[in-house]
Amino acid sequence: MKKTLLALAVLGASAGVASAQQSNVTVYGIVDAGVQYKNDGNPAGKTLSLESGQQNGSRLGFKGTEDLGGGLSAIFTLENGFNVDDGTLGQGSRLFGRQAWVGLNGGFGTVKLGRQQTALYYALDAIDPFRINLAGNAQKVFGAGQYATDPLSRSNNTVSYSTATIGGFTGSASYGFGEVAGNNSAGRTVGAGGTYVNGPVNVQLVYQKSNTAPVVGALTTALGVPSTTTAPATADVSTAFVGATYDFRVVKAHLAYANTKFNLTTTSVKDNDILIGVTVPLTSADNVLASYIHNDVKDLTAAKSNQFALGYTHALSARTSLYTSAAYLKNDSSIGVNTGTNAPLGSNVRIFNVGMRHMF
Repeated sequence: MKKTLLALAVLGASAGVASAQQSNVTVYGIVDAGVQYKNDGNPAGKTLSLESGQQNGSRLGFKGTEDLGGGLSAIFTLENGFNVDDGTLGQGSRLFGRQAWVGLNGGFGTVKLGRQQTALYYALDAIDPFRINLAGNAQKVFGAGQYATDPLSRSNNTVSYSTATIGGFTGSASYGFGEVAGNNSAGRTVGAGGTYVNGPVNVQLVYQKSNTAPVVGALTTALGVPSTTTAPATADVSTAFVGATYDFRVVKAHLAYANTKFNLTTTSVKDNDILIGVTVPLTSADNVLASYIHNDVKDLTAAKSNQFALGYTHALSARTSLYTSAAYLKNDSSIGVNTGTNAPLGSNVRIFNVGMRHMF
């Protein structure tokens, strides 16, 4: 009898361990391509091209979880970005340029370690009617275009923590190591955010500071970088973002404000952004998107930009959709937001695209 009870106890313990070690891995992705017309003031002329990732960035991802028992799980995500038009990598030479992290999830919240999308990325994605894609992509305008760049969009060498959701509220904090010998602050990115989602309301608050972050585009002029300089300009970039949406069912309203500061030893540039937008669900499969974004580089004369965008999406199924969008961005003479590398400052930008997206 004792041997039988002992055998049953061993079997029960083994079953408990096996249950606790259950794991699963999901392979997922998006393939997105379409035709784009762009007129950005490039002296060489207008561009007609086949572009990848216009409604959503094309990607191939792997995500998994293992039940460790006691409500604790090991989690990971490896997400590769690619360009379906020519088969190249989407984030330079990075194999998993979109995301690459491992972590733990439990009643305490979630801890992740690795290359991650920032709280600023998620907040703007949640508020922008175009979900930081299509012709109206807010990333390409906010911060004079800097929000589309790392480490504002994604940060390397990062440890992040997000709380469990309580009453619709979720908090987050992150620390990205600069990994510069002898200088812990160089290249460091720290951030904190709060999200409140309850019924028709979605509110996003984020603060992020990135030290010696690369600065691209027209702001290099504002920072006093000579045009002959080949090294990338850098600055300490601090960003504060607040945004909200409210779903009235017949229309969803979008509103956001951001303040971004670029600080060098002898130079400081401030930038403000305002977004107003709507999403109109015509049917369960059809949506009209519209937004207006105003960008103002406060410490540079004649450096305002205004973008007007309109889009339409049609779901053919739960996984496949068609889209089209158009945007017009007007730049003042000292700014070149969302222009090509060969376009002079003050160039206005016109974009039109049409394409399809498939998710798997």
